[in-house]
Amino acid sequence: MLLDLARSVALEAAELLMAGLRRGNLAVDTKTSPTDMVSEMDRAAEQLIVDMLRSARPHDAILGEEGANDAGTSGVRWVVDPIDGTTNYLHGLPGFAVSIAAELHGTTVAGVVADPMHNETFTAVAGGGARRNGEPISVATVDDPSLALVSTGFSYDPERRRRQAAVLVAVLPAVGDLRRMGAASVDLCSVACGRVDAHYERGLQPWDYAAGALVATEAGRHRG
Repeated sequence: MLLDLARSVALEAAELLMAGLRRGNLAVDTKTSPTDMVSEMDRAAEQLIVDMLRSARPHDAILGEEGANDAGTSGVRWVVDPIDGTTNYLHGLPGFAVSIAAELHGTTVAGVVADPMHNETFTAVAGGGARRNGEPISVATVDDPSLALVSTGFSYDPERRRRQAAVLVAVLPAVGDLRRMGAASVDLCSVACGRVDAHYERGLQPWDYAAGALVATEAGRHRG
């Protein structure tokens, strides 16, 4: 089952990340900007995930944030973020996760977000609801935007951040409050389990939201 494989691989990668935190002194590079960081653990976790997926399902496609982009022939594609929230991870802050989604012919059918600092694993299957550590979850019931706790995220690009700040100025007076936690997959799972009422963000890549969006969508089928 795709979900079972995604969960076992995500948990292995999460253990690797925690071992890296305990070891410390991680090598760090930058990508699109000085604040867009990638660590040796991003690459090591993606390699572990890719190796495990290839071993179990050699004919599947894989798309990963750190460069994995393999075509497949099975109709299944894995969309992988080895560390969503690298900045949080490098600072030892909660709010990072391993995100793995499985697509079948372009539709996301299974997703796992493993948040090791909270010992939480969010899972979802299309049409089958969402779970946290095996227990069903549902979104909150707040319908009034003025009472909603809303999360968001910001780009690494300074010019896009300026535009996002302008949007923030308009949104903040219209909602109950805002939070910026630093990882879209975790934010979407926070929507799924009712910790926040909504999340908005532009400029995300598929690996940022593929698993978390499925978790939130499935949790939304069963409102708390």
